[in-house]
Amino acid sequence: MGTFRVTCEVQNHTRRTRKSKVPRMLVDTGSECTWIPEKILAGIGVKPEKKDYQFVMANGKTITRNIGFAILRIGEHLTIDEVVFAQPGDLCLLGARTLEGMNLCVDSRAKKLVAGGPMPAA
Repeated sequence: MGTFRVTCEVQNHTRRTRKSKVPRMLVDTGSECTWIPEKILAGIGVKPEKKDYQFVMANGKTITRNIGFAILRIGEHLTIDEVVFAQPGDLCLLGARTLEGMNLCVDSRAKKLVAGGPMPAA
């Protein structure tokens, strides 16, 4: 499939004037969650809501991280989602749940995100 990166805006869901751009996020449909550096989330006032959640990394190692809530935006597409407070050394990832919430799909040939079209109602 190949990899590609996008710029995403992250916004405090209760104080929308507090926001930041997150450049070069790796689009990763294999990651359920979106990972954003803790420093960026703290800078816009996003607080950990779920503490010490366990994640299994690709190498099989289990780590714990905190989770908060934020609005995520790419162009005209947006969603509110859980975000993982990434620590130094963690990848900055745009995960599958966020892509689904934005109704975006991966065009692997063009290495870009595309609109998902009409969503099933039932």
